[in-house]
Amino acid sequence: MKPLKPLDEALAELLGHATPLTGVDTVTTFDADGRVLAQDCISALHVPPQDNSSMDGYAVRCADVAAAGALLPVSQRIAAGSAGEPLQPGTAARIFTGAPVPAGADAILMQEDCEAQGDGRVRINAVPQPGQWIRRAGEDITRGAVVLPAGTRLTPAELGLAASIGLHQLQVARRPRVAMFSTGDELVMPGDVPPEQMRPGAIYNSNRFFLRAMLQRLGCEVTDFGIVPDRRDATIEALRAASSAHDLILTSGGVSVGEEDHIKPAVQALGTLDLWQIAMKPGKPFAYGQIPRDGGAAHFIGLPGNPVSSFLTFALLVRPFVLRLQGASVVAPQTIAARAGFTWPKADKRREFLRVRHNATGGLDLFNNQSSGVLTSAAWGDGVVDNPAGQTIAAGDTVRFIAFSELLS
Repeated sequence: MKPLKPLDEALAELLGHATPLTGVDTVTTFDADGRVLAQDCISALHVPPQDNSSMDGYAVRCADVAAAGALLPVSQRIAAGSAGEPLQPGTAARIFTGAPVPAGADAILMQEDCEAQGDGRVRINAVPQPGQWIRRAGEDITRGAVVLPAGTRLTPAELGLAASIGLHQLQVARRPRVAMFSTGDELVMPGDVPPEQMRPGAIYNSNRFFLRAMLQRLGCEVTDFGIVPDRRDATIEALRAASSAHDLILTSGGVSVGEEDHIKPAVQALGTLDLWQIAMKPGKPFAYGQIPRDGGAAHFIGLPGNPVSSFLTFALLVRPFVLRLQGASVVAPQTIAARAGFTWPKADKRREFLRVRHNATGGLDLFNNQSSGVLTSAAWGDGVVDNPAGQTIAAGDTVRFIAFSELLS
């Protein structure tokens, strides 16, 4: 029997096959959320473009306010979006947040430190320091800076940043085309058969729903081939059809070694396949292969059929693979330290991913059933504890936590 493959080794090997896809899409910045930049975003201007006020108040020359109580005539009013005249010595300018600082002014007094007089003057009740409440030109971004490098996966903050340097369109990696199907004569689609009419041994196909949603969250164009019967000829035909126009074929179920599992011989009849036994729990069986086609090959990934196994192997292996296909520079989820509010007294020989959620005291509670078939644990939890092989956990121990928000986006 082959030794179990460590998860990190399996991921490294899988990512070694994930050559970024060719082709670039041009999309509006409004429509680029979640996409991966295909080229650097370089600023053609300073942000802010000129010195501006960070407060509503008065622009002054510090030399004109040697002591609190100085009275200065208000020579002009400068709102955001307008440009004032140079500030004459011995005067103040009424100024608003975001407005350009007039030439000659070297400080802003916020309006709470000033009293407007009825005769067109203002009393300055504080002594300003040079540069106070002034945002300098280029303080955020300098002209010529790489604001967002290629490989950045865009979030709302990055979209705003791109817009702040005037980019209304972005060059992004094209969407991966993914075909998916499930295998198993036991599977039934919700809506096809009501619960009271389910035949013995039948189960609803839950994997199809969360896998499709996870792929779409990663920006994929998904073609759903449905449920393929447990026959070799049907599996070969589905694989042949899927490989012709897709970058990746994703299946769930049929990657173990039972005589009713036809994925292995079907993929091997068309291309190449490696069956891995990964040292992770849940989620041991995993398959990777390629099916040749004109101009290249389609990737094939086969996930285990148990729902939680399928869910977690997708999150930990397929997600980084799909991101790398898009040229993403960061594909690993962030792990943070957290406090266990539970005990896990029995160590396992495999690396475990325990479904947990935060409690009111800042610790982590453990779902009471960690079986690979209990999808309730994933819906209940807000993440997993990444527990090394051979490791027990006592309440109060520091553990490695990965939030589902990291794995599902």
